[in-house]
Amino acid sequence: MAHRYGRLTQPLVRDAGSLRPASWEEALDRAASGFAAHRGPAFGMFSCSKSSNEVNYLAQKFTRAVMGSNNIDSCNRT
Repeated sequence: MAHRYGRLTQPLVRDAGSLRPASWEEALDRAASGFAAHRGPAFGMFSCSKSSNEVNYLAQKFTRAVMGSNNIDSCNRT
């Protein structure tokens, strides 16, 4: 489950309050279903102003096209 330096070597999922090892397919399916359950205008995302333009572009594209929300802020005003 964990590498000798404390790094995870496989994904973990939470079942009944505790973490257990899972396959990548199960972990990604759970992550995708979690995002899908929160699609819509109530979803919001913060991105970092120190990130590259490309990363901020992908964040806004994901938020608008995939999540169906215009609530994205890259904190560029600070």
